[in-house]
Amino acid sequence: MERDRLGSRLGFILLSAGCAIGVGNVWKFPWLAGQNGGASFVLMYLIFLVILGLPVMTVEFALGRASQASPVKIYQKLEKPGQKWHLHGYGALVANFLLMMFYTSVTGWILHFFISFVKGDMTGITNEASSQLFPTMLSNPAIMVGFMAIVVVLGFVILSFGVQKGVERVTKYMMVALLLLMIVLAVNSFTLDGAKEGLTFYLKPDFSKITGSSVVAAMNQAFFTLSLGIGSMAIFGSYIGKERSLLGESVNILVLDTFVAITAGLIIFPACFTYNVEPGAGPSLLFVAMAKVFNNMDGGRIWGSIFFLFMFFAAMSTIIAVFENILACVKELTNWSRVKTCIVCGVALLVLSVPCALGFNLLSGFVPFNTGSSVLDLEDFFVSYCALPLGSLCFLLFCVSKKGWGFDNYLNEVNTGKGLKMGRWIRPYMTYVLPVIIIALFIIGIVTFPFADNFTIWGWFTGLFA
Repeated sequence: MERDRLGSRLGFILLSAGCAIGVGNVWKFPWLAGQNGGASFVLMYLIFLVILGLPVMTVEFALGRASQASPVKIYQKLEKPGQKWHLHGYGALVANFLLMMFYTSVTGWILHFFISFVKGDMTGITNEASSQLFPTMLSNPAIMVGFMAIVVVLGFVILSFGVQKGVERVTKYMMVALLLLMIVLAVNSFTLDGAKEGLTFYLKPDFSKITGSSVVAAMNQAFFTLSLGIGSMAIFGSYIGKERSLLGESVNILVLDTFVAITAGLIIFPACFTYNVEPGAGPSLLFVAMAKVFNNMDGGRIWGSIFFLFMFFAAMSTIIAVFENILACVKELTNWSRVKTCIVCGVALLVLSVPCALGFNLLSGFVPFNTGSSVLDLEDFFVSYCALPLGSLCFLLFCVSKKGWGFDNYLNEVNTGKGLKMGRWIRPYMTYVLPVIIIALFIIGIVTFPFADNFTIWGWFTGLFA
């Protein structure tokens, strides 16, 4: 079967960047910055993005391009006879499904808010009514399942047209529109009364606000924002030729991803300081606080519509990229046609995503580990705190270990083509330091991640032996 190919270098960069750019950039990054000191958190994030995220991204691209295969077949093509590295390939496929089981619901929330702003349902109401928009949506099973289904169907319809005519073409237009919308929104935020205070909070570091927890939060966000560890970057590496070095392409994608994250803060924080919204409001900052902001803003219906349209484009860029990863894996395992694989995977994901969509209403009594948490929290825990770091560790060790593919093969693949080259000096860092950092992040996440208020995995585990 002939390997799918992307039509252009720009398509590869925008598609890979689209995979990295998502709700983690425009939703999670701003509220983490708000909770962890603003500019000091941003500075640490940028540092960790380079020393953690960039090397692991080159690893995934190198494995994909060298093997010309999806994550489920990468190891079979590159590992030595008798080795078991390929077991991680199947785990990566499961992780992609698990990620989309809750990501589709979050994207559905964004689509619902966009449509509601366009219709005028979210402006011209009291602040109390505005604050109830999000919980009212969560409590409605029809809205939750309906908008999730629209996202799933839309994603696989786009994929059914192929890599170039569907995935690449749609992502190109969507990413260009995303970047333009962000610039328009940022310029508008600069004109608000609280712009000076908001930009000072966001761009002028206060090093006294750096704490151990803020450092860990910055490391986590820098690592997870690039969607590393589940093979999403590897699949796009397998769709490109060897004309350009992978370090240079990774830097380009990193710059785009960072631009979107930083610009999201430039949009949100001036608005927060203008309309007296607490910047450290946490996960509700986007849906509750920003709805209040646009409800009180002149022309709020228009600006709110534009804001959530840009949010939807950001989320859908990740949806399309991860759907493509799932599709490529299943195609290689079954040899089905692209359309048949889209139908089967679409139906499967639609069914698997229902528990999360109902986890805030009909299935709200589902309590993993008796914590009072939601289905989304459980799924997010297994992806963000288990699959991503452990998957990245497997990819990394396979590339640097003598019992894997080997560092020399990795370095040769990364440096093939025109562009930035990676020096051999980085070998000790990638062999000994980076794996330790990833393991530390995994352990910290496991023992401290709260499923619900005042509850951690560590507390649950030790309670078993009390």
